[in-house]
Amino acid sequence: MSALSTGGYRTHGIGKCHFSPDPFALRGFQSREIQEEGLSQPLDKLPYLEYLKDKGYRHLLEPNGVRGEMYYVPQPSQLPPEDHPTQWIGDRSVRFIKDQAGQDAPWYLFASFIHPHPPFAPPNPWHKLYRSDQMRLPNRPDDFAVLQTLVNRCQNRYKYRDHGFDLNLVRTIKAYYYACISFVDYQIGRLLDALEASGQLEQTMIIFTADHGEHLGDYQCFGKRSMHDSCARIPMIIAWPERFAPGGICDEPASLVDIAPTLLAAASTGIESHKLDGVDLHLIASGKINRPYVFGQLSLNMSRYLEADAAFNKQIADPVVCRAVFSSYMAVSRDWKFFYSAPDNQAFLFDKRTDNQETRNVADSPFAAEPLKKLRTALLDHLAACGETGGIQDGAFIPFNVPPLKRNPDAGHLIQDHYTPWAPQHLPGYHETD
Repeated sequence: MSALSTGGYRTHGIGKCHFSPDPFALRGFQSREIQEEGLSQPLDKLPYLEYLKDKGYRHLLEPNGVRGEMYYVPQPSQLPPEDHPTQWIGDRSVRFIKDQAGQDAPWYLFASFIHPHPPFAPPNPWHKLYRSDQMRLPNRPDDFAVLQTLVNRCQNRYKYRDHGFDLNLVRTIKAYYYACISFVDYQIGRLLDALEASGQLEQTMIIFTADHGEHLGDYQCFGKRSMHDSCARIPMIIAWPERFAPGGICDEPASLVDIAPTLLAAASTGIESHKLDGVDLHLIASGKINRPYVFGQLSLNMSRYLEADAAFNKQIADPVVCRAVFSSYMAVSRDWKFFYSAPDNQAFLFDKRTDNQETRNVADSPFAAEPLKKLRTALLDHLAACGETGGIQDGAFIPFNVPPLKRNPDAGHLIQDHYTPWAPQHLPGYHETD
C-alpha cells in the first residue's frame, strides 16, 4: 500500500485486515474503516460497532455469529440483511467508489469481507437459499484418516468437531456456508454496478480472491490450515481488459504473493526496498514467463493440544525450531502437488491429472518416484534460498518427535467470547461461583 500511496493513489481499506500486533495500524493505507471479529475496544475506532450501537442493537453480543461451542453450528444471523456485517462492508465500498468518480487521483480499494468465515451466519432470508438435502456429500475417501495431518486433528478438536460425524449437520453447514458466499456475491454485484454507473468500470482493475478455503467435512475435517485443495485452493479472478483477455482461463499455478506485483505493474510503480516474492500475473496469463511451481508454508503452534513434556516444550522454546516443528510445506505445479507435514514426518503427493479430488497419496508409489523427487527438490531448494534453517538439513527435512493429542477429549476447546462493549454479559439473579 505504501508504494501505491507514494505513487499518487488514494488508498482505502474497508473491513477485515487482521493486522498484528496493532490491529488499527494503517500499514500503508491512507485510511481504513475497520470491521473485524474479535475487536470491541476502543469503540471510536470501530465504526461498524458504533453503527450497531446507534441503531439500538443493545442485546447483540457477537455481530459475526456466536462462536466458541457454536463455531461450527450453522445459525441465522441475529441481524437483518441491511445491518449484517457483509452488507455494511458493501455499503461503505459502494460509497467510496461513488466518491472517487470524477476525482483526479487514481484509487485503490481493499474491500475485505469476513464471511463466509465460520460461524456460518447468513441473514434472513438468505439462510434458506440452499437446503441441506441439495448439498453434495463431503469428500471422504475410504482411507480418509491417512490423509489427515496433525493440524487437521487439532482443528477438529478445538472446533468441537471431533465427536462423531453427522452428515445431515455437515450438509447444513455447507448450505449456510454457500448462503454466506452468495450474500458476499450480492455485494460484489453492487460494487460492479457502482463502478459501471459512475463510468469507472472499464478503467478499473478488479481482483477477487480469498485468504483460505474450508474443509466442510472433507477427509472428515473442518477448518482451514491445510494444504489440501479444500483449504489451499482459492478463487483468483482478475478483470481489466487492458491487460487480461475477458473470459480467459489460465490453469498455471498462482499465489497470493502475486497480487502485489500484479497491482504495482498495472500502476506503473514498484518497491525498491526489497524484491517481491511473486510475479505479475499478466505475464503468467499471457505466457510471457514460465513459472513451474508455487510454494507455501503454514505453521501453527499446537503444543497446547498435545501431551507435551518438559523436554518437548524446551525444544520448541526456540521460535525457529517451533516454526519448523509445526510446519507444513508445499510445492504445486500444474499437474502435481507435493506437501510435507513436519509434525507427522509425512510426505503427500497428488497427481492432479487423474486425482483432482486428492483422494490417494502416491508419495510412496514407485510409479511416482520421479515427480516426487522433482517437487521435493524444488521445495527444499526454495526453502533453503528463503533462509529456512529450522526444518531442513543437508537437503532433507528434519524428522521431529511430536507428542500425540491430549487424551482428555475436552482439552483445547476453543473459547472466543469477544463481546460488543455495551452488551450485558451477566444475568440478573445469577453469578459465577468459584
